[in-house]
Amino acid sequence: MAYTDIDKPDLYFNTLLRNGTGSSVTAITGVGFQPDWIWQKRRDDTSDHHLTDSVRGATKLLYSSSTSAEQTNSGFVQSIDSDGFTMGANDWPTSATVVAWNWLAGGTASSNTDGSITSSVSANTTSGFSIVSYAGNSTSGATIGHGLGTAPSLIIIKSRTSSYNWAVYHSAVGSTKYLRLNSTISATTSSTRWNDTTPTSSVFTLGNAVEVNESGGNYIAYCFAEKKGFSKFGSYVGNGNNDGPFCFTGFKPALVIKKRAEFGADYRGNWQIHDNKRGEYFPGNVVNNRIDHTNNAESGGDDLGFDFLSNGFKVRTGNVNYNPSGEKVIYIAFAESPFVTSTGIPTTAK
Repeated sequence: MAYTDIDKPDLYFNTLLRNGTGSSVTAITGVGFQPDWIWQKRRDDTSDHHLTDSVRGATKLLYSSSTSAEQTNSGFVQSIDSDGFTMGANDWPTSATVVAWNWLAGGTASSNTDGSITSSVSANTTSGFSIVSYAGNSTSGATIGHGLGTAPSLIIIKSRTSSYNWAVYHSAVGSTKYLRLNSTISATTSSTRWNDTTPTSSVFTLGNAVEVNESGGNYIAYCFAEKKGFSKFGSYVGNGNNDGPFCFTGFKPALVIKKRAEFGADYRGNWQIHDNKRGEYFPGNVVNNRIDHTNNAESGGDDLGFDFLSNGFKVRTGNVNYNPSGEKVIYIAFAESPFVTSTGIPTTAK
């Protein structure tokens, strides 16, 4: 039985490790495709997460761990290239270790009139990823075309023009609540972000909150639809012990981002990022090195992490931020390889 429509996930998503280039203009290669979205973080230092995409332009920079508006920085990413990107004279120093997570969308954006607001969309319907640019109008019920042809399970939106929070829609939380990418807060009830309306195969709906729809504001949205054998946007309920839940994804993960979504005001949880390229503390399938979605440096330890398995991942800690007893944790996952290819070839864990 085939579990995928995508046999080679690294043609659509890939993690690249590199060193800083200092003040030298340097081409970074090895991504395997021309990336439309580049998410970089210095691993050894307390610097922000840096986001670049082809729709806004290579020199337009957003900090996803911050509320800052878009900045123009021609000294950071100078260009997006056929196998990576070129860093300018404002890159991190040569002593820095850096991770870059890269996604393929659809290249040059096209006008989309599916919604009540015309959007500019770069979409890859095979991998279920689109980058959407639009202007707000402060109207509750406004709709935006996303170009995916199937309903997105994850939408991440940021105002380019103002210092507002990042707003996140996740299907496991639903359209009556929202999360903030730059914050540890739990899912918060709000009709002013998604207008209490689930995305459709052609559009997502906005309320009139300034984070997503301010008149005169320019916005960027990263939209993901779930694709069998490539991406999964789900949740698990913690059991509070080291023999944690197993999450079936249908693939061996390359990237898992998780967030504790429901908890009391006395405890807040970071978005935390694990991938298959950064160092492991133990042999086998254990992936322990994590990056908090803050400006913290990379960290690790034997009490935190996941097993990345051939068909999903298993929580291997009782830590309350990963495995809170009886509470929901949401996750975002992308594939290294499908559990079974379209020709029936199975993958294996390490």
